[in-house]
Amino acid sequence: MSTPSNPQSAATVALATLAGAAMAWAGSDGGDRVGEIPVFALCGALAFAINWLVFIPSALARTERYYDLAGGLTYVSLIVVAVALSGRLDLRASLVAAMVLIWSLRLATFLFLRIARAGHDSRFDQLKRSPLRFLMAWTLQGLWVLLTAAAALAVITGGVREPLGAIGLAGLVVWALGLVLEVVADHRSPGSGPIRPTRGGSSTSGCGPGRATRTTSARSSCGRAWRSVAVPVLQGWRWATLISPAFVAVLLIKVSGIPLLEAKADERWGRQAAYEDYKRRTPVLIMKPPVRGR
Repeated sequence: MSTPSNPQSAATVALATLAGAAMAWAGSDGGDRVGEIPVFALCGALAFAINWLVFIPSALARTERYYDLAGGLTYVSLIVVAVALSGRLDLRASLVAAMVLIWSLRLATFLFLRIARAGHDSRFDQLKRSPLRFLMAWTLQGLWVLLTAAAALAVITGGVREPLGAIGLAGLVVWALGLVLEVVADHRSPGSGPIRPTRGGSSTSGCGPGRATRTTSARSSCGRAWRSVAVPVLQGWRWATLISPAFVAVLLIKVSGIPLLEAKADERWGRQAAYEDYKRRTPVLIMKPPVRGR
């Protein structure tokens, strides 16, 4: 992927901010308020504010060390603020809040420790040389957090309280399974096998399904699960919060997921016969049993 120019980065920052504002407006429809300000809108503003604030010292130091940590803590901050400022929560809203907090705290800790060990993240080698391009990355992270957490925020701040029901229970089970798979994949990926793709990747000695994006696929399962719990209580414009699966799919398939992961893995292991055989046998995204070698 080519590095964006400064004008492209500025346009992306503006469009991402506008998209975040649109989501904040839609998610606020009919929801809880603090005075005249919707709680959902406050959370939307906070998603960008946290990332922009952490961007300042990171840009001065030209470091991406706190990028993933800031993303995880943004999730935590939004959920805490939503819970604190909304009306009394029912079981559904409480479970959704807990699901997001558990997932984001684990992920933020894992990613921070990983970059602390590695020392840098090669995705940012070019971006951090330009403050505007670097700001684009942080702004997109704010939008990513807001969009992926939007359905959960809509449940917590929406004021609609209904029994959990069968759909909610099914979503809870899917979330739990996705979290277990994510944890196992994250801790198996730096394994001892001959092929060890990085950045959420997998190894031939890892836990099976998926290729460079196996862990990311598990994270998507967690997100889809808490959105499925949200479906029965979404009303009005808050249905727009369900756009997040499409947003995540585009990022995963076209932007920062598969293209970057596969390119880096090809660069590192492309000449190894074991790696080419691994690619042939193992699905890129959809998790299923790998094809056995000949």
